[in-house]
Formats: sequence, C-alpha cells, structure tokens
Amino acid sequence: MKSFQRLVMSLKRLPGIGPKQAERIAIYLLRSPQTEPRQLVEALEEAKAAIQFCPQCWDFTDQSLCRTCASADRDRNLLCVVEEPQDVAAIERTRGYKGLYHVLHGALSPLDGIGPERLRVKELLDRVQRARPAEVIVATDPDTEGDATALYLRQLLQPLAIRITRIAHGVPLGGDLDYIDERTLSHAMAGRREL
Repeated sequence: MKSFQRLVMSLKRLPGIGPKQAERIAIYLLRSPQTEPRQLVEALEEAKAAIQFCPQCWDFTDQSLCRTCASADRDRNLLCVVEEPQDVAAIERTRGYKGLYHVLHGALSPLDGIGPERLRVKELLDRVQRARPAEVIVATDPDTEGDATALYLRQLLQPLAIRITRIAHGVPLGGDLDYIDERTLSHAMAGRREL
C-alpha cells in the first residue's frame, strides 16, 4: 500500500502530527465521502493562492495589508516583535495589546544555520528607522533561541534611541510555586518588580 504510506508520510511532515496521528488522519480521510478530502484539497489550494505576507509586518493576509496594519485604531507607537504568525494570533486573543506587530519568521539558531539573514530582521530595522515607534516590545519565546534573538535585536535597535522592552517571563497566574520548574522560577525571581 504505497499510496497509503505516502499519505501517512506527507501528514507526518505537518507540525504536531506524529506517526499514529498521521495514520489516524489518513484512515479518516480514506473512510470519508469523496467530497470531504476534495474540499480539504480545494481549501488548501485556495489558501495557498490567496494568502501572502503583509508587506509591512510579514503576518499572513489575503489583502494588500493585513487587518492589523490597515486598522486606524491601532497604536502606531507600539511595535511588538514576534517569531511566528501564530504568536500574533496568541497575543490578539488576550485582547490586551492594541499596537502593531512585526513577524520575524523564526529565531536565531546558529546550530541550525539560522542567522539574521534568514529572518525578517533587515525589514524590522528599516521599519523602525522609518516609523520611529515609541516602544519596541520583543516577544520572542523564552528559550535559548528566543533569548538570543532578543539580545541581538536589542543590540541592533539600541543606537536608534527608542524604548526596547521584553515580555515578562515567570510564574503563570494561578500557578503553585512547588509545581514550577527551576528555570521559570529563576526568570520570575530575576524579573521581579515593585509591589
């Protein structure tokens, strides 16, 4: 069953899909009416044809500018730098941030051969020099690559004399200290503030 194995292998390449999940999805698609897989293929083809990168923030859009960049209601003095488009969606779900975004499409990872030239760093620098926001918020992941990217961006943006901040790391709301890992707790202690 080469075609079944090819389908499973294709599904396994999707992020978050392991071998068993890929097999389950493949079986589901094979058992479903012919219209269901066809609709999936059509939706994927339509999305690939219609969706592009916003030329201002590099998030996904099906318009000339994404909804955030085109909105007159957004605070243009705030620019939040994130690693991936899904990070924009996560921050937007909080409904607490009203500024603009810049998507890097990754994080620095020298071991994986990902340097600044593979990210949207040049575009960020050009944008900050042109727009002069009052604050750049670096919201990269709190891991080695995200921290390295944050430090690199700080070094790059500091000469522009704008405020550069980093999102807080630490204890989640409702969390018990005895269940929190040492690294997270260490970040929380280092990032403490006045009460």
